[in-house]
Amino acid sequence: MLQDLNLSDINNIAYMIASVCTILGIKMLGKPDTARRGMLISAAGTIVAVIAVFFDGRVLDSWDASNVLQNGFFWSFLAIFVGSIIGIVWAKKVQMTGMPELVALFNGFGGLASALVAFSSFYLLYTAEGGYAYEIVHDISTALAIFIGTITFTGSLLAWGKLSEKITGRAIVFRGQTFINAVLLLAAVAAIVVYVAPIPALGGEITFIAVITLASIAFVFGITFVLPIGGGDMPVVISLLNSLTGIAVVMAGFIIENTMLIVTGALVGASGVILTLIMCKAMNRSLGNLLFSGFGATDTQSSKGPGAEPKSISVEDAYLILEAAQSVVFIPGYGMAVAQAQHVVRELAGRLEENGAEVSHCVHPVAGRMPGHMNVLLAEADIPYEQLKTMEEMNPVMPMQDVAIVIGANDVVNPAAETDESSPIYGMPIIKAHEARTVFVLKRGKGRGFSGIENELFSMPNTLMIYGDAKGTISSLASEFTAE
Repeated sequence: MLQDLNLSDINNIAYMIASVCTILGIKMLGKPDTARRGMLISAAGTIVAVIAVFFDGRVLDSWDASNVLQNGFFWSFLAIFVGSIIGIVWAKKVQMTGMPELVALFNGFGGLASALVAFSSFYLLYTAEGGYAYEIVHDISTALAIFIGTITFTGSLLAWGKLSEKITGRAIVFRGQTFINAVLLLAAVAAIVVYVAPIPALGGEITFIAVITLASIAFVFGITFVLPIGGGDMPVVISLLNSLTGIAVVMAGFIIENTMLIVTGALVGASGVILTLIMCKAMNRSLGNLLFSGFGATDTQSSKGPGAEPKSISVEDAYLILEAAQSVVFIPGYGMAVAQAQHVVRELAGRLEENGAEVSHCVHPVAGRMPGHMNVLLAEADIPYEQLKTMEEMNPVMPMQDVAIVIGANDVVNPAAETDESSPIYGMPIIKAHEARTVFVLKRGKGRGFSGIENELFSMPNTLMIYGDAKGTISSLASEFTAE
C-alpha cells in the first residue's frame, strides 16, 4: 500500500498529522500542568506542516537552479529566516506588559498574510494566458480572504496603537460614523459581487478593479471599525480580531488547498468567536453594543456626584491588618502587569500562608488588556492552580474575606456596575471586592484608569488606598513579614 502513495498523498498525510498535533496541543493548553507540553506539540505540528510545503508539487516545480531570483525555495527560505529573526528578537525583548499589543500585531500580520496569499493567487490567474478563469469557490474564498484579512490587519494595527498608547486609548467617535461604516460594507458587498459574477461584457479588467477596490475598502473599514472602541474593551476586540484572522486563514486554505490552514484557521475562528461571546457576557453587553456604542469616548462621572475622599494607608499599617487576617484574596488588573508584580504577589501570598491565612486569587474574564492576561501572569509566577478562583466562585464568599487586595484593577471591581444606572458599565458582572471586610487598592496615582470611569470603590468606608508602585508596595509588605 505504501508504495502506491504519491507525493501529494504523503503531503496530505503530513498536513493531517500537523492538524492533529495542533488540536491536541490546543486541548492541552486548557490546563496549567499540560500547557507547556501542549504548546510544544502544537509547535512541532507547525514545523511538520512547514516542511511538507517544500514537498508540494507546485513548490517543487518552482525550482530553478539557473536563476535564484526565480527560485521559489530561495524566497521561502529567505522569508523563514527573516521571520524567525524578527520573532526571536520580539520574543526576547517583549515584556508581559507589552504582550497584548504584540498579540494584536501578530493577529494583524496573520490577516495580512492571508490577504497576500489570496491576492497572489488572483493575480496568477489574472495574468494567465487565455484570460481570467472564473471559479466560484476560489473567487469567493479569494474575496473573503482579501476583505477579512485586510480588515484584521488595519484594525489590529490600530488596536496596537491604542494598547501601546501611541494614540489615545479612548473611543474615537465622529458624526455619521455608523452611516459611513454601513456605506463601506455595502460598497464591499458590491465589489465582491462584481468580482465573483462573470461579466464578459465588461472585460477581464473589471475583476482587477473590483479586487483593488475591495482591498481599499477593507483597509479603511478596519480603521473605522476599531476607532469607536475604547481601551477598556480591548480584550474583547483582540479576541474578535483573532477570530477574524482565523476565518481569513481558512479562506486562504481553500484557495491553495491546504488542509493545515483550513483546520487551524477554523479552530482559531471558532474559539475566537466563543471567547468573544464569553467576554461580552462577562461585561453584560452585546457584541453590537461593544462595537458601536463608543464606550469610553468621554470622561465619565457617577451621577451620584463626587464621593468621599479616598483614605490612604501606609505599608506599615497595612501590614498590621494583614498580619491579623485569616483570609486574603488578591484581585489583579493591568496595574500588576505594568509593575511586573506577579512574583512578589507570590512571595507575599507565601508569607500570608505561613502566617496561617487562606489565600485566593480571583481573576475577572476581562481583566488586563487581552484574554487570559492575568492568568498567564499568575501562572508565570507559579501561583498554585487551586488558588485561582473565578468571579462566580469568589463572589459568594467575598463577605467572609478579611482583606481583598486590588492590584491595578478598575472597572472589574467598580460597584457602579451594580448601583449606578447612568454608568456605562451598569449591569456588568464584577468581582465584589467591596463586600470584603477590608479592601486594599494598590494604584500608582489618583487617576481613573484606562477606561476613564470613576470607581466608587475607592471612596467606600472599608477601602484603603496604597499609592505607589505595586511591586515595591507588595515587596515591602512581604518584607514586613520577614522582619517579624
